[in-house]
Amino acid sequence: MKRLQNIDINPRTGELNIDIMDKNSSFAIVVCNGRARLTELPDYGETKIVTHQGKVKRVKYDEGEEF
Repeated sequence: MKRLQNIDINPRTGELNIDIMDKNSSFAIVVCNGRARLTELPDYGETKIVTHQGKVKRVKYDEGEEF
C-alpha cells in the first residue's frame, strides 16, 4: 500500500498547487530534489520523515489506537 502520492510541480514556474479543501484529513507535504509528495497523517500515531545528508530518505509510520 503506497501512502505517498506524487504532486506535480510546474516546471516553468516551480509552483506547487494543492486544493486543501479537497482533503478530508490532516496531511503533510514533503519536498526534496525537485519532487513533492503528499501523505495523509494517521488519526493516532506518528509520521517520521527520515533524512540522510540533507535529503529525504524515507517516511515512516507508527500507528496505534486509543484503548
